[in-house]
Amino acid sequence: MEFGVAIFLTDYTIEPRRLARLVEERGFDSLLVTEHTHIPASRETPWPGGGDLPREYSHSHDPFVALAMAAAVTERIKLGTGVCLVTEHEPIVLAKVVASLDRLSGGRFVFGVGAGWNREEMRNHGTDPARRHGVMRERIEAMKAIWTQDEAEYHGRHVDFDPIWSWPKPLQEPHPPIVVGGVGPKVLDRVLAYGDEWMPNRMENPEQLKQRIDELQSRAADAGRGHIPVGYFGVKPEPRAVERLAWAGVEYCVFYAPPLEDHDEVERKVDELAALVEQVRA
Repeated sequence: MEFGVAIFLTDYTIEPRRLARLVEERGFDSLLVTEHTHIPASRETPWPGGGDLPREYSHSHDPFVALAMAAAVTERIKLGTGVCLVTEHEPIVLAKVVASLDRLSGGRFVFGVGAGWNREEMRNHGTDPARRHGVMRERIEAMKAIWTQDEAEYHGRHVDFDPIWSWPKPLQEPHPPIVVGGVGPKVLDRVLAYGDEWMPNRMENPEQLKQRIDELQSRAADAGRGHIPVGYFGVKPEPRAVERLAWAGVEYCVFYAPPLEDHDEVERKVDELAALVEQVRA
């Protein structure tokens, strides 16, 4: 079992370099950061968590800038997006950003992806919410072509470009792992279509999660693919919760660190999580 920390890094939370050093020093395996380019003031789309949308959603740093800072002061931990909203990025530019970060970090980048839940937000980026999953698939397929081919081209419904040259290529071959987030009814289809791993959240219970993981591995085998790693985002910080997720087939647990203005308090929370991990690993 591997363990990671995820956080909304904002203009008022702990600084990326301090947090990254802390996560690495405390023995965690990864640091994931969230993404929202902005939050529309309309608030038409309800927050999936229920209630008022927390402040951090409209204050978050660009994840790639924050992760570049984290990469510069660490050597071991994986650094990833949890998740990158691919529907809000132009794919040729995003392919360059991902490849650059992976190479400059020494091949430590993990590309967590999602289509997004805020309809107004994606509309502001020119994405029709009804087509967001198709847009995400084509953009990821196009990026894969850019990462793996010297002269890449892609012709789809939402992405279309003639042969291009684009370097650097990612250090990881064929590219950083693409971790598909979400728990919707078709998420396993997306993992099998263009993902390398699955990272669910908000599952009702471990029994339900185990059924879906078993289905994923069975379908992967039928498709001639190997084992697909599964993580869980937002694990409850309790030994029993970790044990139940391991029973369900989860291989890495990502804990959520609170985006507090008191930076020392965030450090204390990470220390508490590190103590929990030590207890589980004992």
